[in-house]
Amino acid sequence: MAKILVVEDETDLAIPVRDWLTREQHLVELIDNGPDALDQLRIYKFDLIILDLMIPGINGMEVCKQFRQDGGSTPILMLTAKSGVEDKEAGLDAGADDYLTKPFHLKELSARVRALLRRHSQANSRELKVGDLVLDTVARTVTKNNEEVHFVPKEFSLLEFLMRHPNQVFSAEALLDRVWASDTMASPDTIRTYIKLLRQKLGGDGKESYIRTVHGVGYKLESP
Repeated sequence: MAKILVVEDETDLAIPVRDWLTREQHLVELIDNGPDALDQLRIYKFDLIILDLMIPGINGMEVCKQFRQDGGSTPILMLTAKSGVEDKEAGLDAGADDYLTKPFHLKELSARVRALLRRHSQANSRELKVGDLVLDTVARTVTKNNEEVHFVPKEFSLLEFLMRHPNQVFSAEALLDRVWASDTMASPDTIRTYIKLLRQKLGGDGKESYIRTVHGVGYKLESP
């Protein structure tokens, strides 16, 4: 699962893109203008940005430039109806990582997304392993000691995120930013509840637990 920001003002395109990527198990947020996109990027962290060139307020080129100038390193896939080499060159020079010309097939979009996620991190790895815990991101299965453990979708997403970042400590607020949508009603208490559920299903207490509490800071996943 990757958290993806889609900045596109054409509803007829934005909704199918969101639904398509959601079916591929990504968490997708939609923004339809440049100023709101920059505000969102200042507050939340994303694994990928899909950015249309022609959006209201501040165009995609300027959003890209400003995001990079502010130190943003998230990969950006630029969307445009312009197919000229000069236009693509300008977008790449502004900081975009790839370019996709409209109209496009959603399967091509998926391929570009997978390639960018692979390049930027291990966010597209199919199998994650921590100790005797194995998570298959495609089959959506988790096994411990070769025995399958069942999780509901949000439990799975939280566990997947923690397994992609083993031994790293995340506050409850950081986990909300990365695993939950920004318009959710979830709170730090929600994180505590889900951490408790993960521990119960994974078994083990104290030093035997996969998920450790770092008091006053947050949570991390490591092999017991």
